[in-house]
Amino acid sequence: MRDKRLLIVMAILMTTFIGFGIIIPVMPEMIKAVNPGNAEKHTGYMLALYSAVSFILSPYWGGLSDRIGRRPIIIIGVTGFAISFLLFGLSSDNLAMMYLSRVLGGLFSGAVTSVIVAYVADITPPEQRTKGMGLVGMSIGFGFTIGPGVGGLLSQISLEAPFYAAFAMALITLILAFIKLKESLPPEKRRAASEKRESRWTAFTGPLKFLYILAFFVTFTLAGMEATLQFFGIQRFDVTPLQVGILFFVCGFVGALVQGGVVRRRIKTGQEPQYIAIGLIISAVGFFMLLAAHSLWWATLSLAIFGIGNSLIRPCVTSLITQKTQVGQGVASGLSSSMDSLGRILGPLAGTFLFTLDLRLPYVSGGILCLAALILLMQFRRMDSTAGSAAAAQE
Repeated sequence: MRDKRLLIVMAILMTTFIGFGIIIPVMPEMIKAVNPGNAEKHTGYMLALYSAVSFILSPYWGGLSDRIGRRPIIIIGVTGFAISFLLFGLSSDNLAMMYLSRVLGGLFSGAVTSVIVAYVADITPPEQRTKGMGLVGMSIGFGFTIGPGVGGLLSQISLEAPFYAAFAMALITLILAFIKLKESLPPEKRRAASEKRESRWTAFTGPLKFLYILAFFVTFTLAGMEATLQFFGIQRFDVTPLQVGILFFVCGFVGALVQGGVVRRRIKTGQEPQYIAIGLIISAVGFFMLLAAHSLWWATLSLAIFGIGNSLIRPCVTSLITQKTQVGQGVASGLSSSMDSLGRILGPLAGTFLFTLDLRLPYVSGGILCLAALILLMQFRRMDSTAGSAAAAQE
């Protein structure tokens, strides 16, 4: 039963991130067709708006799932996501409708991603948690891998075609979830959560606060790169939407292989911090290599290296949070999703601003912040070790 439930939530995550990835090579082109003079600005605004709405609502969805169960929230989220894809496909000549579509996508994204993380935490014991989160990361990675490639290929038909395809896939996923997805949170745990409602910030305490900030840094740098890479490629080597799809395909494919192989099979409980450190260093190398990209192949190699690093960090951070949190899994996962969304709010805004100053700045700052995050990791390990020693002394 447990394996079957994992397969279903993996399919839901893959579909969700296929839809998210489809937007990357196509959205800038759609915006340019409507407002060619301000395409960079509107790209940054739309990406930030999506994440701002998700940031506000992810903890609400996570907390609500603690009280009424995971299944109904996931189904609501997939339904809203499907509608947002359809709306964007219909908005090719209307900038206001594009913005509305991004608001809807952000509104329901937390109901999918943060609640599925809580769902996986429910059905995996602590000693299997890192493997479970590795599967979550692999699903996201595969979805993100396929998405830009699908977006690039279908853009050959029309710029709207990828969104209609994402809408159709979301509907299939909705049917799968409705028929096959079983509830993971027993009624007695839901009743306990109803009696004790917690703010998202109750999770932002002790050693874990450093992991939440680290997670923000990782997403902030990634989102800044996503918002600017197509414009960077246009200036450096005349990149096309299809080639952007290839770039992100390679990044996601490599990342999914690492999460499905190294993270799921190799990393044992307690080893997460050292793999996070390795991932941060590799991600920084990928950013710095991108500065020298004057061809598609070098940019692809840079993103592949970045993808290896990023895929080591994310599941390990998520696993540590779910293992060590002192609050409900829904609240902890909601805050984690909020920090991810905050990075996706500020990352595109900062990235597109820095890009207007110098096209290399988003990647210079990304590499520096990845290295700076090592300090946060050291602070987490120091405080966690102190807290563990204090708990052992009390026993």
